[in-house]
Amino acid sequence: MSYYERIRELTKNVPVSLVDFSLPRDLARTPTQASSNFITNKEQGDWAENLVTRAINETSKNFVAVKYGKSDDLIAGDEGFDNFYQEFQNELDTIGKRPDLLIFKKSDFDENLGYDISQIPHNKLTDYVKKAVAGIEVRSSAFLIDRYEAAMQIRTEKFSQLALQTRDKILAEYSDLLEQSNRSKYITVLQSITAETLSVTDFKVPGWSSSERLVELNNLFKELKRSIKEIQKRDFLSITPKVEDIKVVYKWIETFNVPHFYFQVFFDKVYGISFEQILQIISDPDKEGVVFSVEADTKNQNKTTIKINSKSGVQIAYKVDEPEHKSVRKEMSRGRLLFYVTFEGGTAYLDVNNLREILEIKQNDF
Repeated sequence: MSYYERIRELTKNVPVSLVDFSLPRDLARTPTQASSNFITNKEQGDWAENLVTRAINETSKNFVAVKYGKSDDLIAGDEGFDNFYQEFQNELDTIGKRPDLLIFKKSDFDENLGYDISQIPHNKLTDYVKKAVAGIEVRSSAFLIDRYEAAMQIRTEKFSQLALQTRDKILAEYSDLLEQSNRSKYITVLQSITAETLSVTDFKVPGWSSSERLVELNNLFKELKRSIKEIQKRDFLSITPKVEDIKVVYKWIETFNVPHFYFQVFFDKVYGISFEQILQIISDPDKEGVVFSVEADTKNQNKTTIKINSKSGVQIAYKVDEPEHKSVRKEMSRGRLLFYVTFEGGTAYLDVNNLREILEIKQNDF
């Protein structure tokens, strides 16, 4: 069974409520105006892509990373952007979404085409692209993942203690009020709350207010509810494929039969996961809320995004040296000014064994 055939079988298990592969992709509207935040995110994404490219090309003896993804310095509002965007949409329907990078064996690398083939029309690249050993979509995140996880652990411990202390206080000091028949159900709720069940506990705050003690009790239930909500917030940083991209990534795999991967670049580490594993994860409803969530991404025009726990993937780089950054002024048509941040430099230190493992490269080949 070919790689594409394996992926095709996996798509049959993905819930149609999440991605319906039988329907054509939704048509996108051409953006009319870019924001400073959008350009900064784009600059960060370009930096992350360059970081991974340099890390591979400076480390590997037998493989080459080549820029492939459709990109341009044009943004919404620039002259020529509408034509660029429409060409991009047409290409999505023809070959699917190009991954940002292609990995070639050096023996298959075409020096005449060079390290950047992103501007070459797809119909001139078909045979060459099929020689690639992997396509990599590079995503970026403005976090230090180690610092984030340490902070989330502290937060969870803090609110777990507060929730359990509040539960105990209610049962110890207000049991006489709860023992009345119209309130007794809350005793069962409280007794079911343990350190193990905090992550799944839910209840409605009563709303009692007919006496001073009932107001105190009601406020304690509010405090308990707030603590539980804090505990139940997503506590992992994620690898973030957009739902709308799943179909066009599949289309690209169908066209070229080249294994596809997502690499998530943080400012201290890099994690990677295969598209194959992404489909396996989102096809398992028991993993939702534990390993992945589906959310509207406020940093990306509220597009629905699958957020998969980074630790479900493989650590590609065990350390990242942060880049230099500076502010840039851009003057748009009609005199509108945008100020954004650019990034330059930095180094990713690859975990070569993990990189070989995820890309299924033989141990001595890299």
